[in-house]
Amino acid sequence: MIKAAVFDLDGTLLNREASVKYFIQNQYERFCQWFPHVSKVQYVSRFIELDHHGYVSKDKVYPKLVDEFQITALAWTELLQDYTEEFKHCCVPFPNLIDMLEKLKQNHRKLGMITNGKGQFQQDNMIALGIENYFDTILISEWEGMKKPEPQIFKNALNNLGVLPSESMFVGDHPEKDIQAAQNVGMKTIWKKDDYWGNVVADSVVEDLGEIPTILEKLDERKRNC
Repeated sequence: MIKAAVFDLDGTLLNREASVKYFIQNQYERFCQWFPHVSKVQYVSRFIELDHHGYVSKDKVYPKLVDEFQITALAWTELLQDYTEEFKHCCVPFPNLIDMLEKLKQNHRKLGMITNGKGQFQQDNMIALGIENYFDTILISEWEGMKKPEPQIFKNALNNLGVLPSESMFVGDHPEKDIQAAQNVGMKTIWKKDDYWGNVVADSVVEDLGEIPTILEKLDERKRNC
């Protein structure tokens, strides 16, 4: 039986692409008086390019953005601080997020989260999505002193949940940091499909979070019938 489901956050539960686009459009509107020579389309599209699907640190993105657009009326650190403080107000969940978590809880599954990133920033985003109280354990890389794909962070989550790897399912979007890393410690995996990565080998693939409870129920049924 699958006793626990462990989730990634960005790109899995949080629609990061939509959230970033929503945030950066709002940021432009808040600050454009300081760089009227830059259009909204230019600012938004270049930020998204430099952000590289979230895998480039913002303390590298903003200096480059300010330099390229020759923004001199304010410092890049002001834009970074705005990102840190305001992003939580722009969090967009994937469809059926709360319904999926509710169903897993109703089926007496333990829930965990492992996410890379800054501790308070990621916690604020979970609170904005209204999901933090669903999880029995939450591990954020900054606060844990380790990050995915390191095996120990997965093992720590399983220890906190009191389950074996074979009794757990990891749900994530990144082929190496999520799926392969979870497989390496013996967990079953569900890939939250993202066309950015092409094809990924996992036990199951979903496009909609609403599919997850049914997948776990079918796995349990198969085990009972063995």
